[in-house]
Amino acid sequence: MPDHRIRKQVHLAAHFPGVNHHTVWTVPESGSQIDFDSFVHLARTAERGLFDFFFLAEGLRLREHLGRIHDLDVVGRPDTFTVLNALAAVTTRLGLAGTINTTFNEPYELAKQFASLDHLSGGRAAWNAVTSSDAFTGENFRRGGYLEHAKRYTRANEVVEATRALWDSRGELVVDRERGVFGLPAPTVRFESEQFTIEGEFGVPRSPQGYPVQIQAGDSDEGREFAAAKADVIFSAHGELEDGKRFYTDVKDRLAKYGRNRDDLKILPAAGFVLGDTAEEAAENARIIRRQQVSPQTAIAFLEQVWGRDLSGYDPDGPLPDIDPVENVNITRGRVRHAKDPRAIADAWRAKAAAENLSIRDLIIATTARQQFVGTPRQVAAEIDHYVQSDAADGFVLVPHLTPTGFDEFVDKVIPELQELGSFRTEYTGSTLRDHLGLRHPHHSTEGVRAS
Repeated sequence: MPDHRIRKQVHLAAHFPGVNHHTVWTVPESGSQIDFDSFVHLARTAERGLFDFFFLAEGLRLREHLGRIHDLDVVGRPDTFTVLNALAAVTTRLGLAGTINTTFNEPYELAKQFASLDHLSGGRAAWNAVTSSDAFTGENFRRGGYLEHAKRYTRANEVVEATRALWDSRGELVVDRERGVFGLPAPTVRFESEQFTIEGEFGVPRSPQGYPVQIQAGDSDEGREFAAAKADVIFSAHGELEDGKRFYTDVKDRLAKYGRNRDDLKILPAAGFVLGDTAEEAAENARIIRRQQVSPQTAIAFLEQVWGRDLSGYDPDGPLPDIDPVENVNITRGRVRHAKDPRAIADAWRAKAAAENLSIRDLIIATTARQQFVGTPRQVAAEIDHYVQSDAADGFVLVPHLTPTGFDEFVDKVIPELQELGSFRTEYTGSTLRDHLGLRHPHHSTEGVRAS
């Protein structure tokens, strides 16, 4: 029997995949990305698997590529708060995390929406705070998209500080059945910063968690500092083992200067998974899925983002273009652009393609793959556990390739293996998301909190 006494507990979140280049939407098993039944199925499956939380991304504008709406984005995405509040009614323990932008939203509105979600769900709300200086997206907002790139985190910090000032202004609800329902007084909130001047009364009593669980996904040095100061969870891009260890150590080492303990912040990289009855079957399943995820059209679109040119005349199964890339930041708009130095990326891709005899599509399949666990259920459970026990992560935000049934097999087959290892709960022992993650309540002096 494994020794269960000293094992770190694995934290898992279920990402609703929507429609993107990681989602296989061309097969019969794929369902709707917007029907409420799809959200319900995935969330209930995650709750049956005792996951910490359900994680919903956000899109503020449909992406454009070469001046046209990106074909995978046409479906769009329903409003985050609408979906999460509805899911609160059909789940009982699962945390509910929404991605909400700090650049295009106001503190009072955010404070009220998240406090309401936390009340309605009984303490299960989480906020993935993201930033943007994208003028293209900003055209949908009064701000007009203008915000200097360097001020993204300045505003984000002030938004979080302002929302917390609003939440802190109210005490917990006090019920007196003889005289009615009374809360502690609602004093006037005064908050002033470079971005905001707020003076008024907050209209929602203190919610069960005090603050929703704060998630952050930035990876710059500034983003890491923001996370060390204010975040409870980092949605990390550092999924490989050694890279994950370096990131884990770097961010955890920053916590002390903000008066925080290393357990006050959980690091959860994104990861996919592919299962099979044998390792060989899983590897073949993974190969098929990757080719479904990266269609010939998707491969060319990715290449165009680096080359800055229309490459529709090139064969996806042929070699890379012999022309050099050009700087064209507007070729794809409405999404994060990772090609910071197109010429350097093109040179690296050419070297890789030549060394491994890769076509355009094969190259894009190889270079756009996220961390994923491939193997039998027992192998996948053991690898996930190894990452956590090695301090490369505290767990993972798992991203399935199918909506809405992508977690069914994982919950049925991998979760029991993790439980057998002694690194995953066999039942929820707390009611709030902070309980699940082993995080302290911001207004309570709670020592020795353990994940439930």
